[in-house]
Amino acid sequence: MSLFRRSLALFLGTALTAAGAPAEARTDEVPADFQGRALTLISDADQVPSAYVDGVLGPREGRDALSTIPLSEGVAHRTDVSNSVAGAPAALTVSPDGRYAFVAETLGEAGPGAKRSSDLAPGTTLTLVDVRNTGAPRVLQRIHVGKRLETVDINPAGDLLAVGLNPADGRGVAFVPFHDGRLGTPSYAQFPGVTGDTRICDVTWHPNGRFLGATLCDTGRAVFAQLQRSADTVSLQPWGDSLATGKYPFKLVWSPDGHYALVNNLQWGPDVNGFWTEAPPGNVASVRFDDGPAKHHEVVDRAPTGVSPEGLVISPDGRSVVTTNLERSYVPAGDPRRTEYSSLSLLTFAPDTGCLGHAGEFPFDGMLPESAVFDASSRYLAVTNFDHFDDSVPGGSVDFWRVTGDPLNPRPVLVRTDHRIPVQRGPHTVLLVR
Repeated sequence: MSLFRRSLALFLGTALTAAGAPAEARTDEVPADFQGRALTLISDADQVPSAYVDGVLGPREGRDALSTIPLSEGVAHRTDVSNSVAGAPAALTVSPDGRYAFVAETLGEAGPGAKRSSDLAPGTTLTLVDVRNTGAPRVLQRIHVGKRLETVDINPAGDLLAVGLNPADGRGVAFVPFHDGRLGTPSYAQFPGVTGDTRICDVTWHPNGRFLGATLCDTGRAVFAQLQRSADTVSLQPWGDSLATGKYPFKLVWSPDGHYALVNNLQWGPDVNGFWTEAPPGNVASVRFDDGPAKHHEVVDRAPTGVSPEGLVISPDGRSVVTTNLERSYVPAGDPRRTEYSSLSLLTFAPDTGCLGHAGEFPFDGMLPESAVFDASSRYLAVTNFDHFDDSVPGGSVDFWRVTGDPLNPRPVLVRTDHRIPVQRGPHTVLLVR
């Protein structure tokens, strides 16, 4: 995007922020039958997509933000919350009752002199945001948790957060109690069998709240643990052996019944030019999780995806899986490796067997789509679009897709709708508020 247009977008964003409780202009409404109460997302305004390759942050557009989109309005409302795209798209979680959102700060906001990604300090803060009024999100509390917070997830009971910490911190996972709308004092525990210098890319709660799953991206493994808790004191006990899932597993999501864990393998690594820039297509592994006394977990199936499938989501009915594939959309303009598209991979999932089917790849005109979420009906998908190839379009967006198909052909397809909601540039994690 040209410097003039970036500067104009920055000016407009600053003016909106100064006006208080800004609402983004919209181009269209949410699909009428998209089910849920609101969408909540976070945007990193500090870096342009090409910083992944050359490390240059580029012109800022406004401030890092948490935005809420009431589905009855189709307008994004935001509040300033420091966050970063540097990490898995799992730096945001929402309480089970939909009243509160929590943001893990991976890297701090860019200061006035910051020019490169290396100028950003490690993030330290967990932010609590009141989203009860989805038309006016409000920061309630910020606490120091550790050095470079990678991911955050809240347990099904809604009273304990698990925050994955970068190896630079060395303490593994932070557990933060949450009672009466307030964050408590963190405690820390290492994942069993995982040393403090091992990077944990994602930590997620099992649907029954007894277990946690984690991805160890640098070692290509997933690991599981059982939670032991006395008041706000937490410890983790091993639950089965760690499991090789593939090369560079990033996110871990559970099937709705908790019988399976799905992991997206990005195929990144030191043997890849640019570590990720020239990675081959990725895949998703389906892991049968054994919650019985044998504790024997196993990979039961695998399905291909597009290139760099950073985002991974399963539908509420447990039958559809989507990855959001960066492809090489973030490569600087003029670089022959750049793709002028991103893509979604649609997979089918059999809840009784854990088997995956590859329904198709769906390219689209978008840049760095880090995250997606299904609506409550499992028939629609909201996808984050970090930025646009068209320099005349400022900011990022949330784009809406429909899961459909030919009645005479059971294979499902994804169709991009005409519905799009503009948001602060850099959306990278989106969740549904029911």
